[in-house]
This record gives sequence, structure tokens and C-alpha cells, in this order.
Amino acid sequence: MESPVAKKGTQPEEEDRLSVLMDDVLLSILRKVDISTAVRTSSLSTRWRQLPWLLPELSIDVRHFLPVPCPDSIAANDCQQAMVALTKAAKCLFAKPQRKSTITTLQLQLYLISTFLSDIGPLLGDMIDSGLLKDLDLCLLDDLKPGDSSELHMLQLAKDMYGFFNAYPSVFGCLTRLSLHGVCFIELDMHHLLFDCCTQLKHLSLHYCDAGRRSVWKIDAPNSKLSVLEIDTCCFERIDLICLPELEKLHWDTWVSEYIPLSFGDAPSLGELKLSSALTYYNTVFKLSELLHGTTSIHTLTLDFQGENLWMQPEMKQLRTAFNKLRKLTLRGIFVEFDILWITAFLEAAPSMEILLIEVWDHACSAFVNDEERRSVFAERKNPQWEMDFRCSKNWLLKELQFVGFRSLEQQFAFIRALLDRAPNLQTILLKGAEQCKYCDALDTKSCCSTESSFPKGEDEQELVARRITDGKSSPQVIFHE
Repeated sequence: MESPVAKKGTQPEEEDRLSVLMDDVLLSILRKVDISTAVRTSSLSTRWRQLPWLLPELSIDVRHFLPVPCPDSIAANDCQQAMVALTKAAKCLFAKPQRKSTITTLQLQLYLISTFLSDIGPLLGDMIDSGLLKDLDLCLLDDLKPGDSSELHMLQLAKDMYGFFNAYPSVFGCLTRLSLHGVCFIELDMHHLLFDCCTQLKHLSLHYCDAGRRSVWKIDAPNSKLSVLEIDTCCFERIDLICLPELEKLHWDTWVSEYIPLSFGDAPSLGELKLSSALTYYNTVFKLSELLHGTTSIHTLTLDFQGENLWMQPEMKQLRTAFNKLRKLTLRGIFVEFDILWITAFLEAAPSMEILLIEVWDHACSAFVNDEERRSVFAERKNPQWEMDFRCSKNWLLKELQFVGFRSLEQQFAFIRALLDRAPNLQTILLKGAEQCKYCDALDTKSCCSTESSFPKGEDEQELVARRITDGKSSPQVIFHE
């Protein structure tokens, strides 16, 4: 039996193991935990006492201070208490006697509550003025769900945000990334705030924001450093990107517009564009070539239809100018029962495309939406009908096809065989099963498809599918991934 003396001797040995580790190793451990846990480690031993104040990169997220497990609907009192805890942690981490090293990047996510912003603002201002903070990644969250937020509430958020920036202007000097939720700019000069004041801004994200009913956002910022712009469910009738010379990535998820929702002027660096929206009765079907007019450098394009009808008109040759440098095309949210041969028009228009990713939309959960409510928003799904002329066309340079949501449906086999006829450089066909959806998983049925086809399982079934695709011809490698 082991003696009590031996047991007592193990604790110092374990502490010694930690004490011999270098600061870089211990700091690497702290980077992997949330900030509240990192601060608590300072009480573990004298070895850990100063470590949280040596972290060169900090991430303070108010959501880490919410009750666990976090409910779907967060009570106002929980938001208040989370901000109290966050403010306390920030005061501790930013305190000058302990904080001597520079924070290269601070990721700060707050609820936009004015009473707490007046506490956080001076802390940030002192850090910036003393040279202890270089780059600020600021996310101002709404304490209400988007559907619960009134116009009056959104206007108040805008006033609180403007008051914060106006009271602590030094924040503008190191603000490199900004994310805003539920802000209405109708009473503010949106362009002045985001581009004239935020001179160091490189990444801007707007979620459920607007500037008034049917507003047009004109961006003319020749001196801006902005390289990434993300728009998520914002009520702009249109965005006119007149001049944004350093913009590299533009993502727009969900728009409601009677016109072409986006136009380009001078955006010579734009290489990655993502457009995602469901076609509703309030949207207009437009020509993609007209939307892309003015772009010259797009190499990565993602189009997501969210399981509804296509929001673009049939085109092929008209897209060649915009697709001239396209290397990767991703098409998501294509309803599972749609014919997909129309996709070959994009291959014909993109002579340099090497990677094509297709995601078929097959969500049983959509069938359980109130039918009357659905008909009031979405039109009946209709199979795309595109007339295509391949006369005098050349072979495609396509090297890789990824197919997410593959099922043993004839229209999918026909599409892949059509690729094989025109893509002699095709090396890999990766067939994947449908991505998981928590709402579909809760139902007994996993598909809205009217047929009984499914993703091929087992080596024998997969070999039969591979043979059916290749039809006995020499072919690329077919890989299955459920």
C-alpha cells in the first residue's frame, strides 16, 4: 500500500511540471480558453499569476458570460449581468499596473447598451492613447432577436453607437474590424461614420441593419482600406459600389429588391464574391452579367439560391467578360428535384474554371412550414429552362468536381456525364452526402425528394454508381464521402 508521504509528494511534482514550461507554451494554452477562464488561471499558482496580462491577443466575448446552457431567447437581465461581468474582466485585464505588454489584437464583442459603453469606452481610450492597443476588432451586438427588434429600437442602437464613437474618438484610430447588429442609419451619415471616420477599417460586417425603407447605399471611398465587406439580411434596395479600391471580398446574404441589388464601379481588387438569397415575390429576377458589369478580377464566385427558384435569368456568352478569370465556382441551395444541366452554361462562359462545387438543397423541414404562409412569400418551384448553344465551343479546363448532397437521381448522372464529355482534364469527382440540418434531424423523414433515391452506401453500391457515371470510359477518380 502506498504511504501517505508518497501521496503528498506528488503535488509539488505536478506544480514543478507546470513551472518548467516556457511562457510561450503557457500562453498558447491560455489562447485556447475563453477570457473568464484565462483570468481565473491567475489564481492557480505564482507561476500563472501574471500570464493573462502577457497575452498579445485577447478575445472578450459577452456571450461567454451568459448562463450555461444559453437559452434561445436571452432575458434582458441576463444581458445586463453578462455585461457587468465583461466590464469587470476588462477592467482587470486592461489595468495598467498589471498590463505592461502591448495587445496586438483585441477582439471585443459587446451588447450595445449605453450604460456599459460608458464604462468600456474610457478603458479602450486609455489603452489606445498609451500605445498598449494596436488593432481593435469590435462587434456591437443587439440584445434582441432580429424579429423582435422594432424600428424605434434600431434607431436607439444607432444613437448609442454614435454617442460611443463620438465620446471616444481615439477608438477610430485602431478600429480595423467592425461588426454591427440591428442598427438603423436613417438619422446618421452612414458613409461618413464608416469610411471617413474609420480610416483604418479593413473588415466591415452589417447584420440586420438598414438606412430607411428602400434605401440605396452608395459607397464612394477611394482612400478606404476596406478589404472585406459582409452584408447579412440588411434592408437595402441596392448597393452601388462606386469606388472601393482595396476591396477583395464581398459577401451579401439575403436581399429584398425590385431591381438588380448590386452594381460595381471601381473595385479592381475584388476577387471573391458571394451572393446568397431566396427568390421571393418581392425580388426581381435579373441578369447576372449586368450585376457583374464592371468587375475584372473575380476568381472565386459563390451563388446560393437557398432551395428556391433561381434569381437570375438564363445567360451564357454574356458572362464571358465577368468570368474571364474565374477559377472556382460554387453553386449552393439548388432544389434537389431541379434539372442541373443549365450549370454547364457557366462552364462554357468561364474558360479558366478549375473547381466546381455544387450543393443540392434537400431539406424535409421546409415541407413543414405553413403552406399558406409559404405561398405568400415564395412562388411555386419551377424547373430551370435554359437554351444553350455549344456550337464552336472548346473543351473545358475543369479539374475537380465536388457534389454535396448527391443522390442517385437521373438528372445528376446526366449532368456529370455531360461534364465528362467536355472536361478531359477532370481529375477528381468528389461525391458527398447531404449536410446535416438539426431541423431535418428532428423529423422522421430526412428528405423532401419525391423519389426513394439516396446517397450510395457500401463498396458495391458505390462501385455501381461510379460505373454508371463513367459508362465504361476512362475517367477521373470518383471519391465517396457520406
